[in-house]
Amino acid sequence: MEESLRSAAFGDGVRPPNSFAVPASPRGRLLAAIGLGARGRYAAAATMLNGLRTSEDPVLASLAASTLASHRRQLGGHAAALVLDGEALALVIAEPRGEPDPDGLDAEGARADALLGLAADNLGRGRLTAARRLLARAHAHTGNWRSRTRAGWVGAEIELAGNLSGAAIEPAEMALETARARGACRHVVKSQLVLGVTIANGSSAERDRAKALVESARETAGKYEFNSLLWVACLVAADLTAGHADEYRFRGAELLHAVLRHADPCGRWLARESPWVPL
Repeated sequence: MEESLRSAAFGDGVRPPNSFAVPASPRGRLLAAIGLGARGRYAAAATMLNGLRTSEDPVLASLAASTLASHRRQLGGHAAALVLDGEALALVIAEPRGEPDPDGLDAEGARADALLGLAADNLGRGRLTAARRLLARAHAHTGNWRSRTRAGWVGAEIELAGNLSGAAIEPAEMALETARARGACRHVVKSQLVLGVTIANGSSAERDRAKALVESARETAGKYEFNSLLWVACLVAADLTAGHADEYRFRGAELLHAVLRHADPCGRWLARESPWVPL
C-alpha cells in the first residue's frame, strides 16, 4: 500500500485502490496526505498532517508541517505557511542526515522543503531579498530530484517577481527536465506551468511552446484529478488562448470552488482573504 501511495504522490499519478482510506503507518499517512492535497482535498489532508506534526520522529513531523504549509500556500495563505515552514525547519535544523530516501523524505529533504517553503512564503509576501537568501541556503540540501525540482520552481518564480524573465528560464527548464527524468507526473505538470508562464511573453516560437506546455499540463491535471493545479492551469490557459479565454476562466472558477468545498475552515478563510486567489 505504501509503495502505491508513493507512486501516486511522486510517480505516475495513478491513485491506488482505497486511496482515501487512512493508512496504518505514519509514513503512509504522510504520503496519503500529499496525494490528497494534490487533488485539492485539503481538509482530509490537514487532518492527517496535523496528527503527524506531533510525531516523535522529527523528520516526519517536519515533513508534515512543510506539506501543510504548501497546502496553505496553494490557497494564498503565505503568512500562515510561513509559521508552519518555520516549525518544520526548527524540527530538523540539527538533525543528522540519516538514511537517504529516494524522494527526499529524509532529514536533508525535510530541511530543503522547509527552506524552499520559507523562500516561497517570503516571495508571496513581496520579500524578494529574503526569498533569494533562503533559496541559496536550500541549495545545500537539494541532493534529491524532488528538492531540485522545487528549487527550480522557486528560483524561476523569484526571477519572474523581479521582472527578470530571462533569468527565470534556466531554473524552470531544469525543474521540468528533472521531473521528467524521475517520471513524476504531478511535478511535470507544475513544471510545465512554471515554464509556460516564464516564456509566455517571449518570441512567437516561445509563446507557441508556452501554449503547448500549458495545454499538456491542463490535460494531464484533468486526467489524474490534480485539482490543486488544474484550476491554475485553466486560468493560465485563459491568458494564453484568447479564443477560449471565457471558457477556461469559467472552468477554472468551477474547479476552485470545488477545491474550496473540500478545504478545512482555515483553508477557506485563507483563500477568501488572499489577493492571490481569484474568488
